[in-house]
Amino acid sequence: MSISAKTVSFDDYTMWVELNDGRTLGIPLAWFPRLLHATPDERDACRISYSGKGLHWDALDEDISIAGLLAGRGDITQHHDHVA
Repeated sequence: MSISAKTVSFDDYTMWVELNDGRTLGIPLAWFPRLLHATPDERDACRISYSGKGLHWDALDEDISIAGLLAGRGDITQHHDHVA
């Protein structure tokens, strides 16, 4: 079975992605700064791809793959400084 997204919802700190295999992923919004700083209406404008393998927000220019979420990857375009 190919894993795909069925629904996407948000609370103040988390993106919840319901998968077609019955799991629900809770993803910290801190992983995706564009989503973290977006308004609730902007977050809710998520489009799930036809295949269910990607999430897209036109207004935010954000694309997230389900495979990346399952692998535990956040926004890889952001560089974080590590505290020594």
